[in-house]
Amino acid sequence: MTDISRRSFLRWSLVAGTAATIAEAVSGVAAFASDSNARAPHIKFPTAVRDRIAVASWPFRAYIESSENKYRDKSLPAMDLKEFAANVVKEFNIHNIEPLSSHFSSTDKAYLNQFREAVDKAASHVINIPVDGRESFYDPDPAARKRAVDYAKKWIDIATVLGSPSIRYHIAGADNVKPDVQLTAAGLRQVAEYGADKNVVVNLENDDLVTEDAFFIVKVIERVNHPYLHALPDFCNSMQTGNADFNYRAVNAMFHHAYNICHVKDSEVGDGGKVFRIDVPKTFGILKASGFRGYCSMEWEGGGSPYDGTRKLIEYTLKYL
Repeated sequence: MTDISRRSFLRWSLVAGTAATIAEAVSGVAAFASDSNARAPHIKFPTAVRDRIAVASWPFRAYIESSENKYRDKSLPAMDLKEFAANVVKEFNIHNIEPLSSHFSSTDKAYLNQFREAVDKAASHVINIPVDGRESFYDPDPAARKRAVDYAKKWIDIATVLGSPSIRYHIAGADNVKPDVQLTAAGLRQVAEYGADKNVVVNLENDDLVTEDAFFIVKVIERVNHPYLHALPDFCNSMQTGNADFNYRAVNAMFHHAYNICHVKDSEVGDGGKVFRIDVPKTFGILKASGFRGYCSMEWEGGGSPYDGTRKLIEYTLKYL
């Protein structure tokens, strides 16, 4: 879970009673009918458990050198994102990675081509790109909403260069405005249609406790009703409410709209260093009951060495998946 989520939760707690009606953008926007012309994605997922495992770059943020990565710890060895795939193969014998957008040193064509070459050389694959957009799909300013859509399209284009079948797009908040299903769906409809044109799935994660509440995400996905818009269930983010029952209901709801990726965790460190833990076998049971056949990305958040933590999550996945 990013610092965006924690700040947003505190901010939105103060404005939870605030309502906003933006008639000009919502007028005529009803629940979207299924687009019969939208080609459904058909990713051929591996069946061997190890081949379904990926490793996210987020837990390794202290090592990754990038101007956008404010979590870099200069006391630790530096790693450019181009080195990440080979490092994951060496350390974990895993050949799938999930690189975070802020960990890219550059998004120019030359760097992306070098990154793709490095991934291919490691016999690895980019299976999803988590993108932390800053503009809101439900901002009162139409220009801000357009910037949110355009930024998502930019990363869909990057995904095509890297051969990634999907991106995860962050639903950012807007000051003094409650999350809005209709406006968010209107923007994400455009993003999903662009993703369909490029054969890139767009995923939404239950990351932020307010702007990305699991049940809000489900409402948005159901309203858009597009084969290229899906959920990315995170095992533990919703546990930061402190309510275990809510977390498992949230994870269950998300898995019923998931397609190609989820985030595996056994714990999450919240504000003040409080550690929230989940029942790992129970959560994998929810995954399997949903019929999910996609990738499981290891996103260690429990503190300590991300290498040790990731190995622990891989062991859990090999055992319970």
